[in-house]
Amino acid sequence: MILYVTGDATQPQGDGPKLLVHVCNDIGAWGRGFVLALSKRFKAPEQAFKRWAAGDTGQPYALGEVQFVPVAPDLTVANLVGQHDIARKNRPAAAPPVRYEAIRTGLRRVAEEARRGGASVHMPRIGAGVAGGDWAVIAPIIEEELAGLPVTVYDLPEVPC
Repeated sequence: MILYVTGDATQPQGDGPKLLVHVCNDIGAWGRGFVLALSKRFKAPEQAFKRWAAGDTGQPYALGEVQFVPVAPDLTVANLVGQHDIARKNRPAAAPPVRYEAIRTGLRRVAEEARRGGASVHMPRIGAGVAGGDWAVIAPIIEEELAGLPVTVYDLPEVPC
């Protein structure tokens, strides 16, 4: 079951070890959406992602893969490759970049890591921002793949006009 809260996903709530999951693309681009807030708070996830995408880590970089980057004693960021390419205003695509099966595969890896470390799982609405995914499709994937784990999804507070 997913707990929805209003707050900043870069500052996960609760005690104990936490995994902060977000979705990345498979072309090595970093610069839109949630990663902007993530990079303001922590430098290591972006630096590690760029090394990974460049082939400098020895870990496969492909859809469904996850890179775990410790950023604090009780917090690890999970860079999950769950979108193919990126959305571009000057080159619209027939389908959004989100890849639901890649998110599913990556979340299986996240579940293994969370269980191994006794961690709770935290995230924004992964895949439903610049990746263009449908939360009504993504939420059940999260519930299935992270069953039995504490999962918190963060929505930013409404900003008055």
